[in-house]
Amino acid sequence: MSELKVVAVDGPAGAGKSTISKLVAGRLGYTYIDTGAMYRAVALKVLESKLPLEDEEIMIAARDVDIDLRNEDGVNKTYLDGRDVSTEIRTLEVSRSVSKVAAVGFVRERLTELQRSMAKRGGVIMDGRDIGTVVLPDADVKIFLTASVAERARRRYDELKAKGLDVELGSIERDIAARDKLDSEREIAPLKQADDAILIDSTSMTIEEVADKMIELINRG
Repeated sequence: MSELKVVAVDGPAGAGKSTISKLVAGRLGYTYIDTGAMYRAVALKVLESKLPLEDEEIMIAARDVDIDLRNEDGVNKTYLDGRDVSTEIRTLEVSRSVSKVAAVGFVRERLTELQRSMAKRGGVIMDGRDIGTVVLPDADVKIFLTASVAERARRRYDELKAKGLDVELGSIERDIAARDKLDSEREIAPLKQADDAILIDSTSMTIEEVADKMIELINRG
């Protein structure tokens, strides 16, 4: 049996990190850790508390937050303070708020500690914005997954429309471009490709093609 590895997958919003990482983890028998879902859960807690989206209020909401990621019958679920919020954390409102939440140092420190603990057992694929650069700098395999802004917006639009949500493609594209800027320029753990990460541009690739490429890199690494 091949050695269980720790895999870090980074990239901008809408690049398909979660979809691909989940698929690859399933094919390899690895554990998939969706760090973005953890930050989204904190953002949801702030929004539901009706507190202003300011650093102090975000810290208050995050101080006693309980986040649990579970795989239930092959489906990844996110629990916030004991409640399944897997659907709620994917709304546009949460998407627009999560970068600000993730930029707060206290939130990142708290969740990073938990993420590192999860990775210690090996056989883990973890995706996010700063996994290969900050959370798991010693990961066995590092991948930076990206795609054009227009393609990422189209994918997110199709995903939200399939869920019955009334959305506008131009608005989603503007949101993604704005989030790219915020994620790349934030002071704490900005989005960037690790020096030893392998770039995969999925703009013209299918999900299966990207998954096959990632598995090849993991097996080789």
